[in-house]
Amino acid sequence: MTLATQNIDIEQDILSVFNAQKNNAQSLANTNAKIRKDKLRKLLDWTIAHEEQIGKALFNDFKKNPAETNLGEILGVVGEIKHLLKHLNSWMKPQSVPTPMNMIGTSAHVRFEPKGVCLIISPWNYPFNLSIKPLAQAIAAGNTVMLKPSELTPNTSALLKKMLSELFEENEVAVFEGDVEVSQTLLNLPFNHIFFTGSPAIGKIVMSAAAKNLTSVTLELGGKSPCIVDETANIKKAAEKIAWGKFINNGQTCIAPDYVLVHKSIAQELISSLKSAITTMYGNEPKLSPDYCRIVNNRHFNRLNGLLKEAVENGATLEIGGQTDDSDNYIAPTILSSLTDSMKIMQEEIFGPILPILSFSTNEEAIGQIKSREKPLAMYINSNKESNIKYFMDNSSAGGTVINDCVIHYGHTEIPFGGVNNSGIGKSGGIWGFIEFSNQRAVMRQKFGTFKMIYPPYTPFVSKLIKFFVKYI
Repeated sequence: MTLATQNIDIEQDILSVFNAQKNNAQSLANTNAKIRKDKLRKLLDWTIAHEEQIGKALFNDFKKNPAETNLGEILGVVGEIKHLLKHLNSWMKPQSVPTPMNMIGTSAHVRFEPKGVCLIISPWNYPFNLSIKPLAQAIAAGNTVMLKPSELTPNTSALLKKMLSELFEENEVAVFEGDVEVSQTLLNLPFNHIFFTGSPAIGKIVMSAAAKNLTSVTLELGGKSPCIVDETANIKKAAEKIAWGKFINNGQTCIAPDYVLVHKSIAQELISSLKSAITTMYGNEPKLSPDYCRIVNNRHFNRLNGLLKEAVENGATLEIGGQTDDSDNYIAPTILSSLTDSMKIMQEEIFGPILPILSFSTNEEAIGQIKSREKPLAMYINSNKESNIKYFMDNSSAGGTVINDCVIHYGHTEIPFGGVNNSGIGKSGGIWGFIEFSNQRAVMRQKFGTFKMIYPPYTPFVSKLIKFFVKYI
């Protein structure tokens, strides 16, 4: 079979499943909370029962420690599904709204109905978590789903295919593995909603494709998330939290601190504390640590290695790390100082285990650095001075912010997760994920009275009546 023939077969298979899901969408839309919760429990039970297999797949893709898989991949999925199960009954109920004075005689409510056939394109950095969490939200809202996991993590993608084919018929949930051509084929279809997690560059391509069909989108993207450490912060605690948030998953986390802005009076002390934190977590030789995973593939290794070399060649100081091994896609936990804005590492999202340290003298200078870049997905503030915290918050914009900790907000089921502008569009998690996959349908009922008195012709009396409404209602 030729490659062209294979592509035609894949396109036909995708179209066939899309049409089957389209035909089944209304049936799912009419399902009650009990039926949807039964499906969510199947996802939950499978995840818990196959913890070992999930860990093995992630190890084969990243050399990730099973404990880190449980923390970064499984814990969030389990917590999200349990939260959906707890609240779905109330979320599905029509939400009554007050009646304004000019609408006396009517009643109204908001009805949450599924958008229909949804596409989820998930990334490679947390391939299980970032596939199953949005899938659970889509199922809770009553949608059908076609899932395209990343080809860069083939072991986890194969596991997702096996998992979801065991749990669902293809006319409800289907998985399509493959490369960019499969994604392009999917994006040509008129989905009712697309949920994409990845880079801003690819997010623009997804949004452009969605626009052709006026498909709504949720884009969870990224960017250069800053981490501020002011002169009042607990330096040792801040360093531990920053090091953990940066180097978990080898820095391949969309909300990882991309660079640190530290007050110049404590810069050296923070760098020293970061070095100690790295050594405590990964030892003197992180390459030998079973707790330190790897870059996903050689292409991403080469990109990161290029950023590192370019920075050092142009005057950046290597504070710790810098060791690399292309045969193992290994880059040591690395901290750089003495950087300039002209360096590529300060222009691109790093998405790896390299942490630039910049110093500032005033709060205005720190905010100026942040505002010179696109709005980030996350922002971290380490401070024990409320006026400083307030200033940093009031003069910046970010998808989410954590004060005196790092990356933990993704696991909070009661707050929305997502970016702003270049770092993302739309929110997910908990009720926000349910709403994102739902059409908020306004329903209004006339109960008594009439609006006929303001119909044309606009006699002097009708005109006076309308003016009365404008003035007093």
